[in-house]
Amino acid sequence: MYSTKENVNILTALLVKEGITKAVVCPGSRNSPIVHNLCACPDIECYPVTDERSAGFVALGMSLADNEPVVVCVTSGSALLNVAPAAAEAFYQKRPLVIISADRPPQWIDQQDGQTLQQHRALEPNVRKSVTLPEPHNDEERWYCNRLVNEALNALHLNGGGPVHINVPITEPLFDYDVMQLPDERRITVYPAVTNDTSVYEIAADFFCSKKPMVVLGQLIPEIVGNLLEPIEEIKKVAVVIQEKLADDDIGPSQPLDEALMMIEGDDSYHPDHLIYIGGTIVSKRLRQFLRKSECKMSIVVNEGGDCCDTFMHTTDIIQGAAEEVISILANETVGVEQKAFVTQWDKLFDKAKAIRNTIKPRFSQLLAVKTFHHKMREEAIDGQLFYANSSAVRLGNIFSDQYIYVNRGVNGIEGSLSTAVGYAIAHQDEEDVYCVIGDLSFFYDQNALWNESLSPNLSILLLNNGGGGIFHQLSGLERSPYRDSAIGAEHTTSAEGVCQAHDIVYLSAHNKEELYENLDKFFNSEEGPVLLEVFTNVEDDAQALKDYYQAFK
Repeated sequence: MYSTKENVNILTALLVKEGITKAVVCPGSRNSPIVHNLCACPDIECYPVTDERSAGFVALGMSLADNEPVVVCVTSGSALLNVAPAAAEAFYQKRPLVIISADRPPQWIDQQDGQTLQQHRALEPNVRKSVTLPEPHNDEERWYCNRLVNEALNALHLNGGGPVHINVPITEPLFDYDVMQLPDERRITVYPAVTNDTSVYEIAADFFCSKKPMVVLGQLIPEIVGNLLEPIEEIKKVAVVIQEKLADDDIGPSQPLDEALMMIEGDDSYHPDHLIYIGGTIVSKRLRQFLRKSECKMSIVVNEGGDCCDTFMHTTDIIQGAAEEVISILANETVGVEQKAFVTQWDKLFDKAKAIRNTIKPRFSQLLAVKTFHHKMREEAIDGQLFYANSSAVRLGNIFSDQYIYVNRGVNGIEGSLSTAVGYAIAHQDEEDVYCVIGDLSFFYDQNALWNESLSPNLSILLLNNGGGGIFHQLSGLERSPYRDSAIGAEHTTSAEGVCQAHDIVYLSAHNKEELYENLDKFFNSEEGPVLLEVFTNVEDDAQALKDYYQAFK
């Protein structure tokens, strides 16, 4: 039996027609008709999460797992505002989240009634579409409600896609459930525009005629790069391809980007004269600064929305098109093109940087912990998906990872990294292991991700705990502030052991090299899960280890 609320039933019916199969639901009375419908619907599996901020990121992780839209449903009031960080991350990652909020009737907004605030468009501009549904009383209002839901669901996929917000005012009574079946609702299908192949072929031909062509791949979902391994390899024969592990699904050592850029500082011969930038953000600040100094005759940005994203400050053309289509066209145009000296020059540079990297033996530090973690994965052929938190963690992952890295680089926030990994692990709990490498501030900020009745045993967490925001010890000049450690870097003495006990998680710890090696064995071979290994390091040692590492490349 379904709710008696018509707007809720119209919405539920269209979610089913959209093919949505997963919903993260949060507690509340005003959203109870929606939650009831989602749980009663045989086509949708529901996952309760109490903390709305975590719930948004859990839904994001589920969306990453299956590359499909996922619902997150919250009640009225400030509950919706807690989803804002996940909405922003999904917006800049172009991930299809359906954010559904229950609302109070409009006449009671701003009237000092309980749990009321201005919810309409509360998540803009970080959603692709915002709609507030009517409570229908006649056929025209039912048509209007149907149309608004269709508009929102279509916006999930157009212009590269992204999150949408559907706000649902619901009047009392709330708890009547005597509708036998959902209505047969009209689904309006919108077909996205296709890439202008002719224009792309012309641009590609000019691009490969240049002396120093370079392609930069920003963050891409693994399904895209996995399908494009061969075309990318063809492009690499005739152009320099720059890619971090956020856009590389080929099992093998990562490109030593920052290391190479340190080695060639001041050498203009490595700058491209033609540049194509495809995909989302890149982690390396040094790479962005390097490319901003490049004087490019042609500098092309590719994205599905046609957005004017002038990251390197010299864009000449924008291609509105899908990454897969443009990369395939570029690969087709490599036929008959001779390899450039520019490509050989960069290949030799990368080889030299990799050789230096292999000789470095860091002190006990977060650098050593991540290096050993990946060495262990490679040595024992351990398979699984990798999630990295932002700040220092993902930078270390980009040095040592042999495989694709998931990371919330849409807005680069520390919140939600653990919840995103939890969501992915829940969605794939019977299929593959999920490893989350995370710093202490990110972990403790998002520890409610573990307060989750759906938490699955395939999750393993490597927690790098140096007692605060270690990256602040790497920022030159900040040491002049007496408040760097206490206020800016959030210095602390917290451990995750109690958190693990509260949530029945296997807890391991390491305070030196010997414990790190010993407990990494237990970490990877634990017969129970989830499991967490907390590596305690000194923030000054971490900063010095990283300084020593990069000093080797100067």
